[in-house]
Amino acid sequence: MSAIVLFDGVCNLCDKSVRFIFRHDPNAYFRFAPLQSLAAQKLLADAGASAPDMNSILLIEDGKVYSHSTAALRIARRLKAPFPLLWAGMILPRPLRDAVYKTIAKNRYKWFGQKETCEMPPKGLRERFLAFE
Repeated sequence: MSAIVLFDGVCNLCDKSVRFIFRHDPNAYFRFAPLQSLAAQKLLADAGASAPDMNSILLIEDGKVYSHSTAALRIARRLKAPFPLLWAGMILPRPLRDAVYKTIAKNRYKWFGQKETCEMPPKGLRERFLAFE
């Protein structure tokens, strides 16, 4: 069983987040695809989701699509310690959690920069990607 993380492939923060997840995912639970990819579009269509929100990491797990802070916290709970402790953040009201998430997402290019195109991931991580463009 695995879950799929869909992310903005040109966002430096998102790229670093994917590499972080990869390093802290001892069971190789997560696979990855840029939101800009055809694979992501197909996965979202198959899940009955609308056009991807480029301002949120998306998680497809158990046939459901999660976004914003819920996706981030669901990812954290599957990583090696101490990151599953972040799951406790789910007790906060979603509007509050998402307000913090959306502030970071809105400013991510300004604060962390962006690439011209999606980069080829390094060997090791590459095998966990669903598609390249």
